[in-house]
Amino acid sequence: MARGINKVILVGNLGDDPETKYSQGGMAVTKVRLATTSVRKDKDGNTQESTQWHRVTFFGKLGEIAGEYLRKGSQVYVEGSIRYDKYTGSDGVEKYSTDIIADEMQMLGGKSDGGSSRPQREPRREAPPANHGSDDFSDPEIPF
Repeated sequence: MARGINKVILVGNLGDDPETKYSQGGMAVTKVRLATTSVRKDKDGNTQESTQWHRVTFFGKLGEIAGEYLRKGSQVYVEGSIRYDKYTGSDGVEKYSTDIIADEMQMLGGKSDGGSSRPQREPRREAPPANHGSDDFSDPEIPF
């Protein structure tokens, strides 16, 4: 019998700057609010937008990266799982929360998107010389 799958994929924009704290063991815990917006047409043909807000938590090295490079307005791709919690608030009332625990994150957009700065990629290395003696198609002028 399968164990089950708890997988979430979100692409959205940060509503605020990330908040990073550290556990007693020194592990980074970064929390963000992520907005995802969907667009649809109503029965009259008018465009309707619907925005959902998600609480996303990053742990460890991913938490350090998110805290350092993400900013309010940054567009980000997140993969993770949903976690539901129940707790008693300071007023004695039971409360519920839904959080996304991130496993993977990819920064999208450029510096102009919310002022986020991204780490530079490693320079692309030259393609190996084409092997003209075989049926393989290889051309160093093609960028892929």
